[in-house]
Amino acid sequence: MSNLYYDSAYTREWTTRIAEIVSREDTLYIRLDETAFYPEGGGQPGDTGTIGEARVFDTIAENGRILHLVDKQPGAAGDEIFCRLDWERRFDHMQQHTGQHLLSAVCLDLLGAPTLSFHLGRDYATIDVDKAEWTDAELERLEQEVNKRIQRNLAVNGYFVEPEEAARLPLVKAPSVEGRVRIVEIEGIEYNACGGTHVRTTGELGLLKLLRAEKQKGTLRLTFKVGLRALAEFAAQHRILGTLSAKLSTPKEELPERLEKLSAEDRRKQSELNELRARLDRYAAREMLEESESRGGAAAKLFEDRTLKEVRQLAALLTAQTPRPVLLGSRPECKLILARSGEAGISCGALFKEMLPAFGGRGGGSETSAQAAFGSEDELIAFYDKLVQHLSGGQTG
Repeated sequence: MSNLYYDSAYTREWTTRIAEIVSREDTLYIRLDETAFYPEGGGQPGDTGTIGEARVFDTIAENGRILHLVDKQPGAAGDEIFCRLDWERRFDHMQQHTGQHLLSAVCLDLLGAPTLSFHLGRDYATIDVDKAEWTDAELERLEQEVNKRIQRNLAVNGYFVEPEEAARLPLVKAPSVEGRVRIVEIEGIEYNACGGTHVRTTGELGLLKLLRAEKQKGTLRLTFKVGLRALAEFAAQHRILGTLSAKLSTPKEELPERLEKLSAEDRRKQSELNELRARLDRYAAREMLEESESRGGAAAKLFEDRTLKEVRQLAALLTAQTPRPVLLGSRPECKLILARSGEAGISCGALFKEMLPAFGGRGGGSETSAQAAFGSEDELIAFYDKLVQHLSGGQTG
């Protein structure tokens, strides 16, 4: 079988014969006499496209054979068939893969960091390099140098050599295959043992943009986009900046300063809001304590407009001021809290465990606090009323 993607990575359409049909349970594979579909490997996904009227979903290498996963049988073994590559997807992979080689080479040159792994995803690509610490200045210089080498329009050549010749080349790392070795050479930059598909010159990459740098298990992970992916990323960011600029009536170059001012204003308002909430809590606590003193029993209330978090904060304030049980609920969230100080003679958790099953509630807790959730507001109210009555009667759990 001839691998056309090695003869020319730019082959898009060709006519060949079906060599074999491989049926496995619910999957169907086609082997061709000649193929330009690249099989998954070396971090690069397998190609897609069409074989006759059949859609190719993936291409794999298996025991020296290249198999194409199809949605239906396009013909019989021996039939002549027209094939077409999903070229936009393939060229994108070629840009990302060659961009990775160039980025890895510059990482080694500038940072002294060899590449440990490469992943080419649908939306972005990553490399992990052997470097535990780095600076923003280093990464900025790295990106600039990669793009300078792209602009030099250096030749990218792929060819096979015998093992003896491969041993004489300054390869980035030793080949992982035996026998003849395929070399991808970027003119004046590096020699790399690689079986992937690549562009003819670095100029075809157009642009490489670093998106993120993060520590990953003691190494540096660089997320990047090349070529049309990088252009699409720039366009998306430009639209977002334009929208923010219009919404805030602020020129794009002044957005960071404006956002910092807005953030400071939000922090100030949040501080004022927290103080107002604290005052409201103190007022509500005083009112509830007076009511519980006059009628006896727990300091209890169901709130229409408080979250569970806000209810919990009020419960903490109340238990610090009274030995009485505190029973508070959030009607919007259908949740209830029972709490006490060390002096009240009940076990909150035991009381909930005993009473909740009859009301469809779920929850539990400790001696001093318990929490319950209900499937409906009616269940919450019924349990709340029963528990208020129980606590008012002075019963213990």
